[in-house]
Amino acid sequence: MFGGRRTPIGLSSSPDYALVGLLRIPAVQTSPWISLTRRVLVAIALLLTAATVVYLGRAGYHDNTGNELSFLDALYYATVSLSTTGYGDITPASPSARLINTIVITPLRILFLIVLVGTTLSVLTERSRQAFKIQRWRHTVRNHTVVVGYGTKGRTAIDAMLGDGVAQSDIVVVDTDAVALEAAASAGLVTVHGSATKSDVLRLTGVQRAASVIVATNRDDTATLVTLTARELNKTAKIVVAIREAENTHLVRQSGADSVVVSSETAGRLLGIATTTPTVVEMMEDLLTPEQGFAVAERDVEPGEVGGSPRHLSEIVLGVVRDGDLIRVGEPEVDALEAGDKLLYIRRSAK
Repeated sequence: MFGGRRTPIGLSSSPDYALVGLLRIPAVQTSPWISLTRRVLVAIALLLTAATVVYLGRAGYHDNTGNELSFLDALYYATVSLSTTGYGDITPASPSARLINTIVITPLRILFLIVLVGTTLSVLTERSRQAFKIQRWRHTVRNHTVVVGYGTKGRTAIDAMLGDGVAQSDIVVVDTDAVALEAAASAGLVTVHGSATKSDVLRLTGVQRAASVIVATNRDDTATLVTLTARELNKTAKIVVAIREAENTHLVRQSGADSVVVSSETAGRLLGIATTTPTVVEMMEDLLTPEQGFAVAERDVEPGEVGGSPRHLSEIVLGVVRDGDLIRVGEPEVDALEAGDKLLYIRRSAK
């Protein structure tokens, strides 16, 4: 059925090891030369430890030449023993030497072999390490932002958040495109592979405990379904949706979106404005770029500002958010600021 494709069922309740490959936690990348040097140093340390143990108990070892073991002989024995070569020219003869060989040399031999095949072992244990990271992440993630779609809109939204000081660990990307997710993982972001229209996939992002959700899909119908699913899982998160056609705005809002951005019309307006007043577009770009120039910001009204007019403040105030509603400066309702109001103002960004 369904073309023979398997649909994941109950992903959110699956064991953590079953999610490896779907949910990816970024790891700190280490230089292969550093890793190789570390393994060589560990191997040398194991050899010296084994050689020292043999040398201290040299009286219990038999050399086919009949001479007492020197430290070089002990090092030679440790080398051929840990590498499992075992020529047999030096052997533990006394019971104590054989006991030490069993409880000390044998474990060192195993550790030495682990170091030698470290690269292969690393690949074999990667799944277990990822499962542990997934388990830890799923238990600790809170108040993060889920970004659905890592195309141009999704990447730009994330760049804006990072420019405003949001930590990489507070952003989760979900997409069906493996190439896009690889780019997101390379940027240090947690990624989930799957369709966000499915509640199980969204649950993997921790959307139930997310503070906000950004829907930046390529299709309006997909955006509407993702919004509906996200709102069903989280009744309080701030959901911001980008759509192409303005006629779909009411559908997305009915699905639970708090804010809707019509990307095609916004771009069209800027293109039209640019033909007559290009400096206006330049200023708009400045306001939307947090790294330099000016930026639109929000802050709480301070106690000393309560009762005053926002037009008398040192900042350029654009509007006041009162009880969740935006009131533009100039409206009579905001002539006197109230406690709990928030100011939307223009601030100078740090260069």
